[in-house]
Amino acid sequence: MAVAMSSTCPGLYCGRLMVNGSVEGDCGVCPRGERANIQKVCERCIESPELYDWLYLGFMAMLPLVLHWFFIEWYSGKKSSSALLQHVTAMLECSLSAVVTLLVTEPVGKLSIRSCRVQMLSDWYTMLYNPSPDYVKTLHCTQEAVYPLYTIVLIYYAFCLVLMMLLRPLLVKKIACGLGKSDRFKSIYAALYFFPILTVLQAVGGGLLYYAFPYIILVLSLVTLAVYMSASEIQSFKNLVAKKKRLVVLFSHWLLHAYGIISISRLDKLEQDLPLLALVPGPALFYIATAKFTEPSRILSEGGNGH
Repeated sequence: MAVAMSSTCPGLYCGRLMVNGSVEGDCGVCPRGERANIQKVCERCIESPELYDWLYLGFMAMLPLVLHWFFIEWYSGKKSSSALLQHVTAMLECSLSAVVTLLVTEPVGKLSIRSCRVQMLSDWYTMLYNPSPDYVKTLHCTQEAVYPLYTIVLIYYAFCLVLMMLLRPLLVKKIACGLGKSDRFKSIYAALYFFPILTVLQAVGGGLLYYAFPYIILVLSLVTLAVYMSASEIQSFKNLVAKKKRLVVLFSHWLLHAYGIISISRLDKLEQDLPLLALVPGPALFYIATAKFTEPSRILSEGGNGH
């Protein structure tokens, strides 16, 4: 009773309901789509997501698409010309899933969402902040304080999985004739592994990813670009433009670089942040400029001559 009669509620996320303009009921968990304000009253989430929130959702939406493309390329190899169609299908699946997810999220039927602002890391892990006012009974106030950034990603992954199972097997069966029966479905099997992993990643590390994703994008895009250029033995601009596929990979990495830079700067001050995008081609240009000095065969031959 002490909790119910107190003017404010214990804990960070417990609140009381507002009914017909008056605060009523005991302290407890706020309904979905609401969170406790400073006065410990459950308040409806009516704000629009910030640019950073949309960039985070974009990053989480890109993860399955990039993994789809990687495994399609990995298992198609040079035997099949169906890789391009599978790439397009994967993009179609993820795009449709994103649109449907936005449409079923409040406000239903619109390509927009209403949200609560993320204030601190603990907002993602409200289950760890259930108070115990009398040190005997725990007051359970676990809720989605970052509504809907936590659950919308899980809903999107569910739609991606369903659409993949509906569309991809029929497509692969018809067009992947160059592959063996056991190989043609391997990219789909890979997705059945990585979707549960992505779901657990969002469920456990969603808050950490929210703050770290710009740096993850920059580091991974730099590393994968360096690995690709090294594996493809690109040491000059001539090697780079020799194949269209290499240019596609290069521009894709540049887009990721730009995405990471925008996410870090948040474009708060356009006149200061936009010039940073000029750094996007830097890593590729640096690699090409220094590749001839780090060629292993050259280093070995010079070492041999030295002896």
